[in-house]
Amino acid sequence: MSQEFSLSPNFCRTVDQAVEAGKKISMITYVMGDIGEAKLKYILLRILSRLGRDDLMELFYTAAKELIVNSTKAAIKRIIFEELKLNIQNLQDYEEGMKLFKSSLNERKFPTYKQKMQESGLFVKITCIYKKNKIDLEIRNNFPLLPIEAERVKEKFINAKKYDNLFEFFMEHGDSTEGAGMGITMVEILLSQSGFDRRLFSIYSSERKKETVARVEVPLDDIPKANGTPEQLFVE
Repeated sequence: MSQEFSLSPNFCRTVDQAVEAGKKISMITYVMGDIGEAKLKYILLRILSRLGRDDLMELFYTAAKELIVNSTKAAIKRIIFEELKLNIQNLQDYEEGMKLFKSSLNERKFPTYKQKMQESGLFVKITCIYKKNKIDLEIRNNFPLLPIEAERVKEKFINAKKYDNLFEFFMEHGDSTEGAGMGITMVEILLSQSGFDRRLFSIYSSERKKETVARVEVPLDDIPKANGTPEQLFVE
């Protein structure tokens, strides 16, 4: 994997030592570029290799990338609303701002917002927590979902259940909102195709803690169903 050669020996050594000790590993990104992706891939490869589950690399790497993109878009959206002097809490302003947001932003423009995210104190934190029988992947924003965002995420979770594979989803409709639909659908389908319950993917939003956490919790010793409630979105 050629991208690994661009990583510093100190980074690789630190990750290797953490994995050997079974410690959770976190990294913070503002706009993830090639080096960030290489670091993410290295971390996941080392963890999965340690646990003897290299077969889950596609699931975790793709899920992580999709959720990181979604989280980055959510942060940039807040910056754009601030620049436009629009109140993101106001429904009329939100709808007006989203039209501009969706028409002007694509992933090629992400790097221009890296410094703005840093200046605004907005970030995306990726955390891997693992034991011999379980891996948890968390993608965290340091702000809660807006009520309208929570409603749309809830709709996306419901809509994702209609699809058994991504081809069906793309054939019926591409995602024309802020990207959450595709990310949620892709993670759910990847879980399902890997033999896991889709409900092992969930999103938590807390106004009190000022955070939103997308979480994928994968058991390694068996293939149980998710516990209890069918809910995947939790807002407090």
